[in-house]
Amino acid sequence: MKSIFLILTSILMTAPITIYDFNKENGLGDWRIEDDRVMGGISQGKFELTEDGHGKFYGNVTVESNGGFSSVQNNSMDINVNPEQSLQIKVKGDGNTYQLRVQQSNDARESYIKEFKTNGEWQTIKVKLSDMKPTFRGRDLDMPNFNFDQIKHLRFLIGTKKVDQKFELLIDCIELVD
Repeated sequence: MKSIFLILTSILMTAPITIYDFNKENGLGDWRIEDDRVMGGISQGKFELTEDGHGKFYGNVTVESNGGFSSVQNNSMDINVNPEQSLQIKVKGDGNTYQLRVQQSNDARESYIKEFKTNGEWQTIKVKLSDMKPTFRGRDLDMPNFNFDQIKHLRFLIGTKKVDQKFELLIDCIELVD
């Protein structure tokens, strides 16, 4: 009986916790676009739900007018975490490199980021929270990596590498895993 309890406990402790599952039932919830337009740029991202029930983040990023990024974000997260846990995302991208970004509070200036490269196929990408590095406006900060017990803000971002580009990222789900 004790071994059954230990097995069940182990399974429950390692079971993913769904943070957001993009599907027709959940829709897009509180996800919204933020582009470089907030700083005078002219990049344009869009976010919609596909027929298959995936979040589709797409558009064009341009360096014109000092631009260079587009993002889709959710500011209404309230997720209790341990920095040793990981975010696990299931995405299908276009070969571009994207950033997964989190903030521990909605008024934090710094974001904690991890880049991931897409390959045109569905990928499950696991990002350990304590590996996420602090940045502010694209600059690395001399601060510790993510070490908080909550996430209030989560974002997917694409930035230019000094080249205009089209982009498309399908997002299936975001989970918290041990």
